[in-house]
Amino acid sequence: MATLLALFAAFLFAVAATFQQRGALDFGITADSLRSFVKLARSAWWLGGTVALLVGYVAQAIALDHGRVSIVQPLLVTTVVFALPLGVLVTAQQVGRREIVGAVVVVTGLALYTLFGDAASGKDNAPNDEWAIALVLVGLLCGALLVASRNSKGVRRARFYGVVSGILFGTSACLAKPTVEMLHEGVANVLSHWEFYAMAITGIAAFVLQQVSLSEGFLATSVATVSTFNPVVSVLIGILLFDERLSDPRWHKLVAVGGMLLALVGAIAISKAREGTQEGASMPERAEPDAGLA
Repeated sequence: MATLLALFAAFLFAVAATFQQRGALDFGITADSLRSFVKLARSAWWLGGTVALLVGYVAQAIALDHGRVSIVQPLLVTTVVFALPLGVLVTAQQVGRREIVGAVVVVTGLALYTLFGDAASGKDNAPNDEWAIALVLVGLLCGALLVASRNSKGVRRARFYGVVSGILFGTSACLAKPTVEMLHEGVANVLSHWEFYAMAITGIAAFVLQQVSLSEGFLATSVATVSTFNPVVSVLIGILLFDERLSDPRWHKLVAVGGMLLALVGAIAISKAREGTQEGASMPERAEPDAGLA
């Protein structure tokens, strides 16, 4: 059940990214202008993508409630595979041989990980002091990446913001696991713990930064970077804070880890596919809004 829900969430995240990019391309947004984000509410494409995103969050939360972080989160890498054909249909994205090969590599790697990976142990939360250290490190890393992105544009800017968004989405997902567990005891219990508020803050920040990444017009790059760093951060937190471990025998672990690395290599290849020809470009030509959806 957790596996199917994770794949369903990945599909919805791909729909959300594609539709939201269409809205961002139609109206244009910038990271330093709140008014540009408000304009997105006028786009039916963007609103539809946001609905898909919220439903995807629900599916992801239920999957995390039924499964381990180190199993559920890596499956979200399939978001980039779903996004490729959607990008061609909705925003006229270019998909070449490198993207197709990368998608095949992603699917192959995740198939190996799903078949041989099985988190046999772990817990639903971690001590507050461990969380504090993890969140400080995440904040410092994201801050450094945003500073490094100041002079970037086009595909490089999309990549920087996608990486930061993926890191924050992964952190938010890990905070969602104890939050959902607390929900079994009632909403009041959830609202009385800091994890819920930290999950909301990191999730909203990730959402905003993803919109900036998508607005650069390189869907595959944006989705691939988010989909890559989201599970990487989630798995690290799962191992270090939740004590999650893959089950024996040892060769199963090796095949599963190899499959995960293979999937990440495929996602990275997709994110870099446009680099050579469009490094200095900003957004591709905007699609003409459909009469009923803009």
